[in-house]
Amino acid sequence: MLYWIADLLGFPGVFNLFRYLSFRTGGAVATALLIGLVIGPRFIGWLRIRQGKGQPIRDDGPQSHLAKRGTPTMGGLMILTSLMLSLLLWMDLRNPYVWACMFVTFGFGMIGFLDDYDKVRKQKTAGVSGKVRLLGEFLIAGVAAWIICSQNGTQLYVPFFSWIHPDIGWFYIAFAAFVIVAFGNAVNLTDGLDGLATMPVVIASMAFMLIAYLAGNKIYAVYLGIPHVPGAGDLAIFCGAMVGAGLAFLWFNAPPAAVFMGDTGSLALGGALGTIAVTTHHELVLGIIGGLFVMEALSVIIQVFFFKRTGRRIFKMAPIHHHFEQLGWSEPTVVIRFWIIAFVLALAGLATLKLR
Repeated sequence: MLYWIADLLGFPGVFNLFRYLSFRTGGAVATALLIGLVIGPRFIGWLRIRQGKGQPIRDDGPQSHLAKRGTPTMGGLMILTSLMLSLLLWMDLRNPYVWACMFVTFGFGMIGFLDDYDKVRKQKTAGVSGKVRLLGEFLIAGVAAWIICSQNGTQLYVPFFSWIHPDIGWFYIAFAAFVIVAFGNAVNLTDGLDGLATMPVVIASMAFMLIAYLAGNKIYAVYLGIPHVPGAGDLAIFCGAMVGAGLAFLWFNAPPAAVFMGDTGSLALGGALGTIAVTTHHELVLGIIGGLFVMEALSVIIQVFFFKRTGRRIFKMAPIHHHFEQLGWSEPTVVIRFWIIAFVLALAGLATLKLR
């Protein structure tokens, strides 16, 4: 909105700052952070009153988690509120990529909200049917992928090899939708300890803030040998808003958590990262930068696969963060060490920008 007003006025005087992505990205970070910190206490209090017993805790999970009973969930609504308000304020809303990312973020957030609501209402850990959730997610992701592909093509770019970018046609839309849905659910699976998913999302958002800016700038894109996507630079602002909203939520989600983000937040944030990766043609790099989330998802897949076929478990408990808890690691130890892994993987992912 501010960019549109400045553009309408012809960017006079101080409004000339709104021409710069760096200024608007910083504004988005600060705005989302401030909104989240301001609304947080009252929002959490409102959730406590509305939910009563809070999020149900798995009886078959780590016994130390039973002490968390009564902690309200759906804190993702706080993230979505601060994120969306910041985006509406700082983004160029004429950019179709912005609407594709907002569509996925809001849509996945609403699917997560329905799942959280069902869990709280029934006081059971099983929410909306998995098949129904996946169907809704693929429909939303498919629409977003179609919007993106209609703007920047259907080529698949391979890290390290700048000359390999085959055009896979309509199959790319299915692939892009899969990336968005898979990453949304990977972040969702990671959200099992206080602060575990929040900080890695912030780290990945910071990495993609740089990637989006570089991909949207022709000079930098050509120099680095990465795909140039006109208009993708605006998504640096989107990533900035995610950083601000995530940090604000972490203020209340740090151990011991005063609120859980729930599926409302984890699905929305994961889906947003997946959509930004698709837009910038860095889907495969997302697997490196978001390697922690990939590891968490794979641990569940491997555990289920082997248990169904052999009756034995590879890990003491899945997702893998629970495995380390069962080995005797304290929750803060698991969280901080996983944050370090997320940071190292983000640096490794950014290194692919130059290793071409």
